[in-house]
Amino acid sequence: MPLLSRLSFILALTLTVLGQPAFAQEKNLTIFAAASMKNALDDINTAFTTKTGVKVAASYAASSALARQLEQGAPADFFASADLEWMDYATQKGTINPSTRVNLLGNKLVLIAPKDSTVTNVTIAQGFDLAKLAGDGRIATGDVQSVPVGKYAKAALEKLGSWNAAASKFAMAENVRAALTLVARNEAPLGIVYETDAKVDPGVKIVAAFPADSHPAIIYPVAATKSAKPEAADYLAFLKSSAAKAIFEKYGFTYLIRPVS
Repeated sequence: MPLLSRLSFILALTLTVLGQPAFAQEKNLTIFAAASMKNALDDINTAFTTKTGVKVAASYAASSALARQLEQGAPADFFASADLEWMDYATQKGTINPSTRVNLLGNKLVLIAPKDSTVTNVTIAQGFDLAKLAGDGRIATGDVQSVPVGKYAKAALEKLGSWNAAASKFAMAENVRAALTLVARNEAPLGIVYETDAKVDPGVKIVAAFPADSHPAIIYPVAATKSAKPEAADYLAFLKSSAAKAIFEKYGFTYLIRPVS
């Protein structure tokens, strides 16, 4: 190509590029959330993106695992825990912004069985013999030392006087959804999960609810992280809206605050 033609081509290309508007940087958020929130939060994230154009990538796991990932420097803008203790842990480690913390949701603890199980209408009260009910099978729940649902389960059984006899029968899963799957697949005849989890899996049925006073209140606190993008404030505002309240309640969560919009 002759030099003059080459220069003309470069000039034309430069003008074309300069004439184009700068590409707007796509806005996005990364959310770390308790596994039990998946179905409801997937719907909420879709609604939030539709409203704001901000895309949301959610990572679901046990609150314990997520809090530790934040501590190790995993990039996230928002943390939603299934208990107060792991949010307290994140606060102590300096990974969340405590001024944004809100106790958003409540839940219930239930005993489940596979949908075709002969176990039905169990009464849970003081002296409840869970070990006998399980027979030779296992009882699925989260790890009772770290996973919130497992911690709630152990606390309830200890208060009811049922823990010592049943402890050796537990199959401890990495999170509540993994425990739910064990029961749905008939790999465990019983499980202890949240009511909201049982409601979204057609492979299980609720056979009893634990008395609310048998364990600490099940509370889901949420907060933006210390490194959160500015859009995290909009996300928190959306979680506090009537639209979010309707979605959470559809899945069986108790909404603990008054919507602000």
